[in-house]
Amino acid sequence: MPVNGSPENPFAASPDDVAKLEAIREALLDPSPRRIGRLDQWGLADTYEVQAELAEYREAQITMADGTRIDAGLSVPRNLVPGQACPAIVMPAPLNDLGHLAYLGTIPRWTQGGYVVLTYSQRGLAKSEGEIQVAGPQDVADGIEILDFLSGVEGVDAERIGCFGASYGAGCSLLLAARDPRVKAVAGASAWGDLLASLFENGTRHIKAFEALVALFHEERCSAEFKEIIQKIRDGVVDDKVVEFASLRSPMQQLNAYNDRQLPILMTTYWHETIFSVPAVVDLFTNLTGPKSLLVQIGDHGNGELPGLFGGISKPTEMTYRWMDHHLGGSAGDGTAPQFGIRSEYMHNLLSDLPHDDWASYALPRQRFHLGAVPAGQQDAPMAQGQPQPGWTHSVQAAGPDTGIVVAPNLIKTGLSERVGLPHVYKTAEIKRDVAAVWTTPPLEQPMRVQGDLEARLTVRTQTKNATFTTYLLDCDPSTGRAAIITHAPYTLTDLQAATVTFRLQPAHYVLAKGHQLQLIIDSYDPFFADDNTIPAALEITSPKDNESYIDIPLATMP
Repeated sequence: MPVNGSPENPFAASPDDVAKLEAIREALLDPSPRRIGRLDQWGLADTYEVQAELAEYREAQITMADGTRIDAGLSVPRNLVPGQACPAIVMPAPLNDLGHLAYLGTIPRWTQGGYVVLTYSQRGLAKSEGEIQVAGPQDVADGIEILDFLSGVEGVDAERIGCFGASYGAGCSLLLAARDPRVKAVAGASAWGDLLASLFENGTRHIKAFEALVALFHEERCSAEFKEIIQKIRDGVVDDKVVEFASLRSPMQQLNAYNDRQLPILMTTYWHETIFSVPAVVDLFTNLTGPKSLLVQIGDHGNGELPGLFGGISKPTEMTYRWMDHHLGGSAGDGTAPQFGIRSEYMHNLLSDLPHDDWASYALPRQRFHLGAVPAGQQDAPMAQGQPQPGWTHSVQAAGPDTGIVVAPNLIKTGLSERVGLPHVYKTAEIKRDVAAVWTTPPLEQPMRVQGDLEARLTVRTQTKNATFTTYLLDCDPSTGRAAIITHAPYTLTDLQAATVTFRLQPAHYVLAKGHQLQLIIDSYDPFFADDNTIPAALEITSPKDNESYIDIPLATMP
């Protein structure tokens, strides 16, 4: 759960947020005037005074079958009449040192909606004992035991239990829901669909995000199995053990369980998500046949739900309250019916909110742009619709870290800036042409929108058997030479010296101004990804006849 972060830990909570959560915890455990009065400085005293009147909160150590104690928090409504049963919400923690305390800001809303609330830190996380399993079978087994505990709490309606989690908690919620039919609805903010696709996108390791997550897990607390996987990923080894490890932790592998039960599932993600694969989340959503909803927002992992987790308003948490109310019968939301299908923002308009029934109606038809040769006397090539452009070769050198363009200069923080309308700006004239190839469209004659899935086909020749390149699509203002990233994708060739590859870029929803240009850049190094390039070596992008290079963009004029 990112908050303010630091260069070393982009997920770290700010000192003020930590102080606020600790004050909330103390007021929940001891709702005295002195404790609740401390919350005045954040404007929360009235909220938690009402919470204390409506429910009793306590912390508990829930002992698992193997003796491991799981740290949990439990809020139960007061003054229940005999036989009264309430819906319940279970929240596995996001990945941070706060553990389940990260959800304290949501408890008053659940309480006022008549819910029993159980939050917990997965084994090895925060104050829970044991070793970190990364949403593995042991974590699912723990979740089942926690549901057993919850079902024995007085006032809980065992037929009306839902799971909600953010990030790590989202994956744990989805995987627990697949295994235990007592979970009647699930919501996951910053969710993942396929863990392998998140670790290895088009054969390329997301090494910067991976190392940030490992640091947050605290490697010394990880299980021996996970430590072995960590080392394999660092070494670039994708063997059967890695595939099995990721598959067991991928909600996509539980698709039949979700569809057989018609389990209601809500997920949220981001256009520039850098932790979990967005195409994999879209694929999971598309293949679900039960009640479903997908929210895609501007920014990066965790940016949008953060205010809601701290007790404020956010689309992910408001949608979650409505989702659970609809399926479990509580009243934590505002009384509005939940939205099914797709709900999206577009870059960079934070106030945008567009509904669609499904991904098929959401995504625009793709328009093909052929990549051409560099004209004599120029350094960049054209990118245009019309006839394929065969017969050219564009060579770029394998490079070190200074190519002039990166996916995200700052993990998490770059996306957070995008949410307030301040995307990172590139001066494309400064991108080094010896290590990057650039194609540009003519200026747009009218405003356009990119909306949906993108796909590229390139023929690549290398001087070595392994090579990595990254493809970026930018919105460039030719009057200033300033550009912002629309989307991107890496690709790694292994044991090949020449291949024609077709691959997906991250989906996008982006509005382009009249007169702007689409700009495609392919370079040989991005520090966000682990690369398999040899320096010095050259990477050749070519366009042979009948296998011409192109990019398909879901593009249309603005309505």
